[in-house]
Amino acid sequence: MLSALRKRFSNFRQIGADSLRRQQLQQELLAESTLDPSYLVLIVGSCAIATFGLLANSAAVIIGAMIIAPLMLPIRGLAFGALEGDVVLVRRGGIAIGVGTLLAIVIAWGIGRLVGIPGFDTEVLARSEPTLLDLGIAVAAGGISGYAKVQPKVSGSLAGTAIAVALMPPICVIGLGLSQANWSLSLGATLLYLTNLLGITLSCMLTFLLAGYTSFRRARKALTWALAFTSILLIPLGLSFARLVRQAQLETSLQQALLNRTITFQRLELLSSQTNWLTDPPEVRLNVRAKEAITPRQVELLEQFIQREIGQPFTLIFLVGQVQEIRRDSPMSENE
Repeated sequence: MLSALRKRFSNFRQIGADSLRRQQLQQELLAESTLDPSYLVLIVGSCAIATFGLLANSAAVIIGAMIIAPLMLPIRGLAFGALEGDVVLVRRGGIAIGVGTLLAIVIAWGIGRLVGIPGFDTEVLARSEPTLLDLGIAVAAGGISGYAKVQPKVSGSLAGTAIAVALMPPICVIGLGLSQANWSLSLGATLLYLTNLLGITLSCMLTFLLAGYTSFRRARKALTWALAFTSILLIPLGLSFARLVRQAQLETSLQQALLNRTITFQRLELLSSQTNWLTDPPEVRLNVRAKEAITPRQVELLEQFIQREIGQPFTLIFLVGQVQEIRRDSPMSENE
């Protein structure tokens, strides 16, 4: 009898501790999801830094924006609120995310209109074609974010700031695309943003569930909806991933054909190559060193050869660095 009473008291104490822990987490997430001046200041600052970094094609500047972007905080609140059926937490998180997103788009649009750069470089274009790899990054980021929140030994700022890398840059690209009426760029960045948002939310939910902060019975409906929306994105992301793999294969085949089966490249040194798949046909910039000049006729013959070998037309653009041999007995110029 005494043993049974002790066991029942221990169970009640454990339930009380779990309830207290859940309430504490709920209050913390509620505070983090509140739309206050500090949150808005961080949104404005991180958006401005990210937008200028994208326009300057500077990865270092974009990383600076990642560190201060606060969007991860209300996403965690939204995820936990959905699991618990907490309408207040869901509403606060959703409002903070929505206002922050719209504000960042407007700021990026304004900067894009003000600067007026005619074209965008690789840092912008890289965020216009999301694939399944981006979904994997988002899921991993959300899992770490949720774990950092429920594990006191891990700094809460780890997930609240740095992992927001996946959120602010795509929002800025949406605004930059709208500033130039580049709808394909904005749509691609929107898909990346939704991929990151849903991937992070879903993995945060799973982390809170596995950590014991909610029951599966209570979380089942929210998880089902999150999985359903994420599954819809698998179609365009899967198509983009297949296209990415195909492009990588074509680039490898092109380089092998040029280097191994052309006479021209026996007299050249290929330093690097870069393919722009947004043009039709794709443009391949080949940075080479050469002792002899490359003629337009050679470029034309190489393009014809590549199309026969691969079955895909390419526009070849050579960036030639001239190689000149200088010895001690070489004749000197008149100026020397």
